[in-house]
Amino acid sequence: MCLAIPACVEEIVAEGCAIVNLSGVRREVSLALVEDVKSGDYVIVHVGFALQKIDPSEAEHTLALFAEMQAQNDPFSAE
Repeated sequence: MCLAIPACVEEIVAEGCAIVNLSGVRREVSLALVEDVKSGDYVIVHVGFALQKIDPSEAEHTLALFAEMQAQNDPFSAE
């Protein structure tokens, strides 16, 4: 199964490339598949490519669900 993850665009670094924040991890991705992306936008990222822009509230909701799933699967979390 493949998973695309919402990421916040922190900086446009070159024509067609940006630095995004994936839950605290900064990574350079290609913007070749999306148009009109600027700092502060959220994009869906898969294997180093931004696939589409996403609404910020939808991105934050999705990231919160991922965090909840991770907390439930953490064997060291206190219950």
